[in-house]
Amino acid sequence: MFFKSFLQTLPVCMGYLSLGATFGILFATDLNLSWFYALLMALFVYAGAGQLLLVSLIALKAGFIQIAIASFFLNIRHIFYSLSILETIKSFGLSKYYILFGLTDETFAILKTHKDAHNLNQKELEKSYFYITIFNHFYWVIGCMLGVFIGKNLSFKPQGIEFTLTALFSVLTLSLLYQQKSKIPFYAGIFIGIFGLLFFPSKYFLILSLLAGIIFLLLAKRWIKYE
Repeated sequence: MFFKSFLQTLPVCMGYLSLGATFGILFATDLNLSWFYALLMALFVYAGAGQLLLVSLIALKAGFIQIAIASFFLNIRHIFYSLSILETIKSFGLSKYYILFGLTDETFAILKTHKDAHNLNQKELEKSYFYITIFNHFYWVIGCMLGVFIGKNLSFKPQGIEFTLTALFSVLTLSLLYQQKSKIPFYAGIFIGIFGLLFFPSKYFLILSLLAGIIFLLLAKRWIKYE
């Protein structure tokens, strides 16, 4: 079970090492903080896009409330991930709490496409879910610390590396766009973004844009058909 879970997570390993290293390099070059804080973020925040966003917000000297709200809206999708596997893991032992904590996009994708799940008994399934989650978490921590080492010791100049976050969101957005029947949320997001750039204070652009998008989706949900 241990080795099989390792093989299942190898594709995630490739992505987490590179994206984690991106976070580590930005952390080391943009923030005047000890490497230990990067390790704590990797262990307890454990959110790829969230950690990259956090570096940017701290570098901009954003307030605690701004960081909390932006992080919440950015990662709110994980609530729905948890709800979708709750029925499967509710009879697990203490490991279910760690599985819920470590439910990243990639881990969720592996768990939901687990080919052998129906052939496993409850104990084996719990071990499989736990190993998959902890392997992915381990890859992320190693990637982050590798990036911190590169940023602090190899005189790495990260011009443009912060575009990784923009590229990540662009890929995720396009992937979701192709899957959805209605394109209204996409076009609404573009309009709100442009409107925000023109009229929102730059300091509160992200929060106000997120709030405007949520309000729009709530008001327009009867006209939007999702697949």
